[in-house]
Amino acid sequence: MTSTPTTATPVARLPRTLRSAAALAEAGLLPADPALEAIGARYAVAVTASLVAKMPVGDTEDPIARQFLPDARELDEQPQELADPIGDDAHSPVPGIVHRYPDRVLLKLVGVCAVYCRFCFRREMVGPGAEASLSDEALDRALAYVAAHPEIWEVVVTGGDPFMASARRLKELMARLAAIGHVKIVRFHTRVPVAAPERVTAALVAALRVPGLTTYVAVHANHARELDGEVRAALARLADAGVALVGQSVLLRGVNDDAGTLAALFRALVEARVKPYYLHHPDLAPGTTHFRLPVERGQELMRALRGRVSGLALPTYVLDIPGGHGKVPIGPGYIEPATEGWRVTDYCGGVHAYDPLADHTAATEPADIP
Repeated sequence: MTSTPTTATPVARLPRTLRSAAALAEAGLLPADPALEAIGARYAVAVTASLVAKMPVGDTEDPIARQFLPDARELDEQPQELADPIGDDAHSPVPGIVHRYPDRVLLKLVGVCAVYCRFCFRREMVGPGAEASLSDEALDRALAYVAAHPEIWEVVVTGGDPFMASARRLKELMARLAAIGHVKIVRFHTRVPVAAPERVTAALVAALRVPGLTTYVAVHANHARELDGEVRAALARLADAGVALVGQSVLLRGVNDDAGTLAALFRALVEARVKPYYLHHPDLAPGTTHFRLPVERGQELMRALRGRVSGLALPTYVLDIPGGHGKVPIGPGYIEPATEGWRVTDYCGGVHAYDPLADHTAATEPADIP
């Protein structure tokens, strides 16, 4: 059993959020290094006290620390990396809206997060330098776009992190979405229950429940150690209120790139009433080469989990195609054509013949009636 890491500075004496490499060095989490200050000038830095409490002193390769502490390798940008790796801008008809799929849109409510992941695919767009939130006028235009497109069934509220908005603003947003008759599902993408569980207040939870809408919350977590007692209590507040919870994770080198770590994460999520939904292959965001691993490795890991972990705990392994072409499943295959029918590989590696035509014939032959 993993013991709780200790920090150089007691968490009770830390400010709520550390926002620079210098502050992280003072807390004993980073070496004092001007190169790391340069990272903060390039990309936003914020690490909450809740996450600091999970990081061991001086171990920047710890799977929790690795996700949030600035790393000099972030300045090593590769030609294939993109400022907008999933093509948000190409599918943004009005500010704040991304309409990539026919029946749903993204609504970027805010541009700030409780914590900034070092592998974030929107790292060029979020942070203190970004617009803190949509202006009232911009939000009006965004919701007018949703209202004018009856094919939109789901609104995915993202950012930044929408749970950084006040409960009052979220309640107003939900009421306005409920007034658009063709919108039935509202999904929030958030890191807040993990990064700042104290923000998941009764008022915030109540704001998410509006008659006529079904609310989902997609929680981002990448390692089982993120799900401590406070985080599980925050998730329980949402689940107990009837909010459906799904999990999103990113496959990251040095964080969760082995089958045992992934199994522990997915089981921990299910135990907290969060259904693992997507395991993302890391996007081509600038300065994130040190997090990426081959697609083949991800497929190996998903194959290792199949049959050994409950289906409840298995997400879909996906790639968001660069340029805005959408997500596709990229998990391992288990069936391939044979001379007659198919060859199917079971989770133990055994190969079996499957002839659907024979099954169909047997099932449709008329029975003898005496």
